[in-house]
Amino acid sequence: MNYIKTTLLSALMGLLPIATASAQGEKVLREKNSEFFKSAEARRVGDQLLIWQRNTGGWPKNIDMVTPLTDAQRQQVLADKQVTDDSTIDNGATTMQMTFLARLWQQTKDERYREAFNKGVRYLLSGQYENGGWPQFWPTMRNYQIHITYNDDAMVNTLIILREILKDREPFKDLSDAELDKQIEKAYNKGIDCILNTQIKVGDTLTVWCQQHDHTTLAPAKARSYELPSFCSMESASIVRFLMNLPNPDERVRKAIHSAMAWFDKHKITGYRLERIGKKGEPGADTRLVADEKAGPLWARFYDLETCQPYVCDRDGVPRKHLWEIGPERRNGYSWYNDRAEQLFEKYEKWKNKWENKKK
Repeated sequence: MNYIKTTLLSALMGLLPIATASAQGEKVLREKNSEFFKSAEARRVGDQLLIWQRNTGGWPKNIDMVTPLTDAQRQQVLADKQVTDDSTIDNGATTMQMTFLARLWQQTKDERYREAFNKGVRYLLSGQYENGGWPQFWPTMRNYQIHITYNDDAMVNTLIILREILKDREPFKDLSDAELDKQIEKAYNKGIDCILNTQIKVGDTLTVWCQQHDHTTLAPAKARSYELPSFCSMESASIVRFLMNLPNPDERVRKAIHSAMAWFDKHKITGYRLERIGKKGEPGADTRLVADEKAGPLWARFYDLETCQPYVCDRDGVPRKHLWEIGPERRNGYSWYNDRAEQLFEKYEKWKNKWENKKK
């Protein structure tokens, strides 16, 4: 029984449904203050995360796991621990809960938290394809969930937590062992290979990445109806930042970074700023591009694979040139433009000075 079916059943039974994730709840799960993790409240949240962890080792997404559960809700969550189709790395799920439990273990040394953390590690390792990629849901998948997923930084977040565990950095210090480290290192290196192998090539020129890539052919793949195979700036920026943080990058990694940065520079949008009017979901709310000569560069989230022209898309799956051409639900409910790549250029200059000069 998945979460949607469960909450529907709860409503029919007159039980209070479990709330969806809130900004405040996520803030608690991303807390870093060591003093907090010595508190009874931190242990209460940690104990609740143990309840929410599926038998797969992963956690579902977009659910409030911080607000205290009622007795009925607790029984409902415990009954759903065997569910296999909602464990995910999408939207920060699993890696976020693992990090909270790691911080809690550092302050309490309660072995339950360590065991849950390592069960999460094994879940991450179990989902990797032989080619090094990760889907966003497993072990049970539906439709596009089977694809290698860069969307919302799912795979990058997974690689980052594996890297930090390998480096024995806080808050992951002493949580792993030599045998598990060997498995993590192998998965980490395969993940980097997958990133390099999925970088889209046009002729002899490397470019950037799509949000999803086919799990067998590695080609750009479609996800939701408005997420078409394309050059994707937002996720690609996170991938490039990850690659720039690799120690001793070899020639292939350096080429991947140089090529992606050249693509970002060529396809930036200047002379416009993104303007949001009102609050999402309220009457009169809107999102639009406004001419502004002083505005910094923007990138469309999606660029057509053949023309490399930026586009937006509604749920009908038809790409369009302008925001006003799609309905308000998708126009205001998705990040069509972003400036994430702009933050890379200063880092890129420092990276070049370090590694290209060192090479010479």
